[in-house]
Amino acid sequence: MSKAESKFNNTAAKMNGALFRLIDRKDFEDITVSEVCKEAGVNRSTFYAHYDNTYDLLKETRDNFVSSCLSQYSEKELESDIRDMRVEEFVSERYILPYLKFVKENKRFFKIFISNAKDFDTDDLYDLLLERLWIPSCQKRGINDKTLITYMSKFYLNGLTAIVNQWISNDCEDSELFVCEVMILCVRPSQE
Repeated sequence: MSKAESKFNNTAAKMNGALFRLIDRKDFEDITVSEVCKEAGVNRSTFYAHYDNTYDLLKETRDNFVSSCLSQYSEKELESDIRDMRVEEFVSERYILPYLKFVKENKRFFKIFISNAKDFDTDDLYDLLLERLWIPSCQKRGINDKTLITYMSKFYLNGLTAIVNQWISNDCEDSELFVCEVMILCVRPSQE
């Protein structure tokens, strides 16, 4: 990476952090470009060299966080597993424990994310999961009706998300292993 690219990325990281801190204090809709610039210590022209508006910055902040979360897993293994495993097999210690560890290490962000979920627009993330994980997994089991797959995926994701939200609301007091076991029990009540 060149010095200019490094400087560009460092400035973007400053603005991501600034937005994160501001969202912790006020509603996203009330955050202005000027506030982001002041919090990040950059000029408005620098902001506009990176983003068109605060929504672009919010999307980048979210995407960077999701990338950090996914970096807990080997992309090659994950791609292979997506081809070979059913969805419920992803609810295992191998996948859930690294995620829960990441959640606990970043619980402040997750608290902000939960309380501002509408601002973080997760529809495109859901669509990605649907296309890359749920549809192939369900098709392996002979389920091809996209409407049925959509309902099933919403059931799983909302249930697992509710467990994580409860854990975060309790300040992640229970161990990651306990929460993982709860998730596994909910998805696969009887171990075959």
